[in-house]
Amino acid sequence: MSETEDQDKQEQPETLEPEAEASAAPAEEPVAEEASAAEEPTAAEEPAAEQAADAPAAKAAPEPAGEQEEALGPKQRRKRERSRSKGPARPQQSPEDRFKERADARARNAASRSRWRAKRRERAAGQPAGEPQPQEPRARGTRKVRRGVVVSSKPDKTITVRIDVMRAHPRYGKVIRNTSTLHAHDETNQANEGDVVNVVETRPLSRTKRWRLLEVLERAR
Repeated sequence: MSETEDQDKQEQPETLEPEAEASAAPAEEPVAEEASAAEEPTAAEEPAAEQAADAPAAKAAPEPAGEQEEALGPKQRRKRERSRSKGPARPQQSPEDRFKERADARARNAASRSRWRAKRRERAAGQPAGEPQPQEPRARGTRKVRRGVVVSSKPDKTITVRIDVMRAHPRYGKVIRNTSTLHAHDETNQANEGDVVNVVETRPLSRTKRWRLLEVLERAR
Protein backbone atom coordinates (compact mmCIF):
# COMPACT_ATOMS: atom_id res chain seq x y z
CA MET A 1 0.00 0.00 0.00
CA SER A 2 2.72 2.46 0.71
CA GLU A 3 4.33 2.00 -2.69
CA THR A 4 1.12 2.68 -4.53
CA GLU A 5 0.43 5.84 -2.48
CA ASP A 6 3.88 7.16 -3.21
CA GLN A 7 3.36 6.61 -6.88
CA ASP A 8 0.00 8.46 -6.78
CA LYS A 9 1.55 11.40 -4.96
CA GLN A 10 4.33 11.62 -7.47
CA GLU A 11 1.91 11.48 -10.40
CA GLN A 12 -0.56 14.10 -9.03
CA PRO A 13 1.67 17.17 -9.45
CA GLU A 14 2.40 16.18 -13.02
CA THR A 15 -1.32 16.04 -13.87
CA LEU A 16 -2.13 19.30 -12.07
CA GLU A 17 0.56 21.39 -13.73
CA PRO A 18 -1.16 21.57 -17.15
CA GLU A 19 -4.45 22.52 -15.46
CA ALA A 20 -2.75 25.33 -13.57
CA GLU A 21 -1.17 26.57 -16.76
CA ALA A 22 -4.55 26.46 -18.51
CA SER A 23 -6.22 28.33 -15.66
CA ALA A 24 -3.45 30.95 -15.56
CA ALA A 25 -3.53 31.59 -19.28
CA PRO A 26 -7.20 32.69 -19.52
CA ALA A 27 -6.68 35.03 -16.58
CA GLU A 28 -4.29 37.13 -18.67
CA GLU A 29 -6.57 37.36 -21.77
CA PRO A 30 -9.40 39.44 -20.20
CA VAL A 31 -6.85 42.00 -19.03
CA ALA A 32 -5.60 42.41 -22.59
CA GLU A 33 -9.17 42.63 -23.89
CA GLU A 34 -10.04 45.30 -21.30
CA ALA A 35 -7.00 47.35 -22.33
CA SER A 36 -7.96 47.14 -26.02
CA ALA A 37 -11.55 48.05 -25.18
CA ALA A 38 -10.34 51.08 -23.27
CA GLU A 39 -8.19 52.17 -26.20
CA GLU A 40 -10.85 51.70 -28.94
CA PRO A 41 -14.25 53.44 -28.41
CA THR A 42 -17.37 51.48 -29.05
CA ALA A 43 -19.57 51.99 -32.12
CA ALA A 44 -22.23 53.73 -30.02
CA GLU A 45 -19.71 56.20 -28.59
CA GLU A 46 -18.23 57.22 -31.99
CA PRO A 47 -21.31 59.17 -33.32
CA ALA A 48 -21.72 60.88 -29.94
CA ALA A 49 -18.10 61.99 -29.99
CA GLU A 50 -18.44 63.27 -33.58
CA GLN A 51 -21.57 65.24 -32.68
CA ALA A 52 -19.85 66.74 -29.65
CA ALA A 53 -16.91 67.79 -31.85
CA ASP A 54 -19.22 69.33 -34.50
CA ALA A 55 -21.38 71.19 -31.98
CA PRO A 56 -18.85 73.98 -31.15
CA ALA A 57 -18.08 74.48 -34.83
CA ALA A 58 -21.80 74.84 -35.62
CA LYS A 59 -22.25 77.33 -32.81
CA ALA A 60 -19.24 79.35 -33.86
CA ALA A 61 -20.36 79.57 -37.53
CA PRO A 62 -21.85 83.07 -38.10
CA GLU A 63 -25.22 83.53 -39.74
CA PRO A 64 -25.36 85.03 -43.26
CA ALA A 65 -25.63 88.82 -43.42
CA GLY A 66 -28.88 88.64 -45.42
CA GLU A 67 -30.65 86.63 -42.73
CA GLN A 68 -29.47 89.04 -40.04
CA GLU A 69 -30.78 92.02 -42.08
CA GLU A 70 -34.16 90.32 -42.47
CA ALA A 71 -34.33 89.52 -38.76
CA LEU A 72 -33.69 93.15 -37.79
CA GLY A 73 -36.38 95.77 -38.17
CA PRO A 74 -35.82 99.27 -39.57
CA LYS A 75 -35.50 100.78 -36.10
CA GLN A 76 -32.91 98.19 -35.05
CA ARG A 77 -30.95 98.74 -38.28
CA ARG A 78 -30.83 102.52 -37.69
CA LYS A 79 -29.71 101.96 -34.12
CA ARG A 80 -26.97 99.61 -35.28
CA GLU A 81 -25.75 102.11 -37.90
CA ARG A 82 -25.64 104.87 -35.29
CA SER A 83 -23.65 102.62 -32.95
CA ARG A 84 -21.12 101.92 -35.72
CA SER A 85 -20.50 105.60 -36.51
CA LYS A 86 -17.01 106.76 -35.56
CA GLY A 87 -17.71 110.48 -35.34
CA PRO A 88 -18.04 112.39 -32.08
CA ALA A 89 -21.27 111.96 -30.17
CA ARG A 90 -23.80 114.78 -30.48
CA PRO A 91 -24.99 116.56 -27.36
CA GLN A 92 -28.23 115.47 -25.75
CA GLN A 93 -31.25 117.33 -27.17
CA SER A 94 -34.72 117.91 -25.86
CA PRO A 95 -37.79 116.93 -27.94
CA GLU A 96 -38.41 120.62 -28.74
CA ASP A 97 -34.87 121.04 -30.10
CA ARG A 98 -35.19 117.93 -32.26
CA PHE A 99 -38.54 119.12 -33.62
CA LYS A 100 -37.08 122.55 -34.45
CA GLU A 101 -34.10 120.94 -36.20
CA ARG A 102 -36.37 118.77 -38.35
CA ALA A 103 -38.56 121.76 -39.23
CA ASP A 104 -35.49 123.78 -40.31
CA ALA A 105 -34.28 120.88 -42.48
CA ARG A 106 -37.70 120.61 -44.14
CA ALA A 107 -37.74 124.37 -44.82
CA ARG A 108 -34.28 124.22 -46.42
CA ASN A 109 -35.32 121.28 -48.60
CA ALA A 110 -38.53 123.05 -49.65
CA ALA A 111 -36.60 126.19 -50.64
CA SER A 112 -34.14 124.08 -52.64
CA ARG A 113 -36.99 122.36 -54.46
CA SER A 114 -38.63 125.70 -55.25
CA ARG A 115 -35.42 127.07 -56.75
CA TRP A 116 -34.94 123.93 -58.84
CA ARG A 117 -38.52 124.05 -60.17
CA ALA A 118 -38.18 127.75 -61.05
CA LYS A 119 -35.01 127.02 -63.04
CA ARG A 120 -36.72 124.15 -64.83
CA ARG A 121 -39.68 126.36 -65.78
CA GLU A 122 -37.33 129.02 -67.08
CA ARG A 123 -35.47 126.49 -69.23
CA ALA A 124 -38.76 125.13 -70.59
CA ALA A 125 -39.94 128.64 -71.51
CA GLY A 126 -36.65 129.47 -73.23
CA GLN A 127 -35.72 132.11 -70.69
CA PRO A 128 -32.08 132.25 -69.55
CA ALA A 129 -31.63 131.25 -65.94
CA GLY A 130 -31.40 134.14 -63.51
CA GLU A 131 -33.35 136.70 -65.55
CA PRO A 132 -36.83 137.63 -64.28
CA GLN A 133 -39.67 136.42 -66.48
CA PRO A 134 -42.05 139.22 -67.46
CA GLN A 135 -45.63 138.68 -66.35
CA GLU A 136 -48.49 139.69 -68.58
CA PRO A 137 -51.04 141.92 -66.89
CA ARG A 138 -54.28 140.11 -66.28
CA ALA A 139 -57.49 141.91 -67.15
CA ARG A 140 -59.75 142.24 -64.17
CA GLY A 141 -63.19 140.69 -64.39
CA THR A 142 -62.43 138.15 -67.13
CA ARG A 143 -64.44 134.97 -66.80
CA LYS A 144 -63.55 131.46 -67.78
CA VAL A 145 -65.10 130.02 -70.92
CA ARG A 146 -65.31 126.29 -71.58
CA ARG A 147 -66.35 124.31 -74.64
CA GLY A 148 -68.20 121.03 -74.25
CA VAL A 149 -70.90 118.67 -75.43
CA VAL A 150 -74.40 118.64 -73.96
CA VAL A 151 -75.11 115.18 -72.51
CA SER A 152 -78.47 115.98 -70.87
CA SER A 153 -81.13 118.71 -71.31
CA LYS A 154 -84.08 117.12 -69.52
CA PRO A 155 -84.29 119.53 -66.53
CA ASP A 156 -85.95 122.87 -67.12
CA LYS A 157 -83.46 125.66 -67.87
CA THR A 158 -80.52 123.39 -67.00
CA ILE A 159 -78.11 121.45 -69.18
CA THR A 160 -75.32 119.02 -68.30
CA VAL A 161 -72.15 119.64 -70.28
CA ARG A 162 -69.21 117.23 -70.64
CA ILE A 163 -65.83 118.94 -70.85
CA ASP A 164 -63.06 116.90 -72.52
CA VAL A 165 -59.50 118.08 -71.87
CA MET A 166 -56.53 116.59 -73.72
CA ARG A 167 -53.02 117.80 -72.95
CA ALA A 168 -49.43 116.56 -73.02
CA HIS A 169 -47.61 115.86 -69.80
CA PRO A 170 -45.12 118.68 -69.14
CA ARG A 171 -42.21 116.31 -68.49
CA TYR A 172 -42.93 112.95 -70.10
CA GLY A 173 -44.91 114.17 -73.09
CA LYS A 174 -47.61 111.52 -72.73
CA VAL A 175 -51.07 112.64 -73.84
CA ILE A 176 -53.44 112.79 -70.89
CA ARG A 177 -57.20 112.87 -71.34
CA ASN A 178 -59.46 114.17 -68.61
CA THR A 179 -63.25 114.39 -68.57
CA SER A 180 -65.45 116.42 -66.25
CA THR A 181 -69.12 117.39 -66.20
CA LEU A 182 -70.81 120.58 -65.05
CA HIS A 183 -74.30 122.03 -64.85
CA ALA A 184 -75.05 125.22 -66.80
CA HIS A 185 -78.06 127.53 -66.84
CA ASP A 186 -80.02 127.63 -70.13
CA GLU A 187 -82.63 130.34 -69.81
CA THR A 188 -84.46 129.65 -73.10
CA ASN A 189 -83.87 125.87 -73.32
CA GLN A 190 -82.20 126.28 -76.69
CA ALA A 191 -79.53 123.60 -76.26
CA ASN A 192 -80.28 119.91 -76.90
CA GLU A 193 -78.38 116.70 -76.33
CA GLY A 194 -75.33 116.35 -78.57
CA ASP A 195 -74.89 120.08 -79.19
CA VAL A 196 -71.43 121.64 -78.93
CA VAL A 197 -71.73 124.72 -76.72
CA ASN A 198 -69.69 127.34 -74.95
CA VAL A 199 -70.42 128.01 -71.29
CA VAL A 200 -69.13 130.88 -69.16
CA GLU A 201 -68.71 130.98 -65.40
CA THR A 202 -71.15 133.09 -63.39
CA ARG A 203 -72.35 133.69 -59.88
CA PRO A 204 -73.95 130.73 -58.06
CA LEU A 205 -77.43 130.24 -59.50
CA SER A 206 -78.30 127.11 -57.52
CA ARG A 207 -76.63 124.43 -55.45
CA THR A 208 -74.82 122.92 -58.46
CA LYS A 209 -74.98 125.62 -61.18
CA ARG A 210 -72.02 127.96 -61.47
CA TRP A 211 -72.08 128.27 -65.28
CA ARG A 212 -74.48 129.58 -67.92
CA LEU A 213 -74.91 128.93 -71.62
CA LEU A 214 -73.01 131.43 -73.78
CA GLU A 215 -73.70 130.17 -77.31
CA VAL A 216 -74.44 127.02 -79.32
CA LEU A 217 -71.57 126.34 -81.70
CA GLU A 218 -72.81 123.20 -83.45
CA ARG A 219 -76.14 121.44 -83.50
CA ALA A 220 -76.41 117.70 -83.10
CA ARG A 221 -77.06 115.78 -86.33
